[in-house]
Amino acid sequence: MGRPLPRRYLTASQTGGTPVMERACFTFEIYPGKEAEYQRRHDEIWPEMVEALKASGFSNYTLFRRGTTIHAYVECHPDRDTAFAAMGATEVNRRWSAWFEDVIVRLTDEDGNPFWADEVWHLQ
Repeated sequence: MGRPLPRRYLTASQTGGTPVMERACFTFEIYPGKEAEYQRRHDEIWPEMVEALKASGFSNYTLFRRGTTIHAYVECHPDRDTAFAAMGATEVNRRWSAWFEDVIVRLTDEDGNPFWADEVWHLQ
């Protein structure tokens, strides 16, 4: 049966089987003084961005802000790597990222990976 899946995975049976969703959380910083602009741009999110996120396997995507720190939670189908790779390959993601260059300090580490947070506990 192989080793158990990390807790961030949700499987078809909740106890084993093929992963159907992976929870992911990451953080990043926005420039001080850009909080209102960050909010405004999300208040006016492009419909094609929403469609690309859904088509790439993202659901239940939520952003939280505390000061200049953004905490992002998303459920990825079938898993985090697949969904993020699909979204990263879209033209709308390239445009959105370019539009936010003056707002977001740094979205990824030196290797291009988001600043992932480790899951500690989950209420089921």
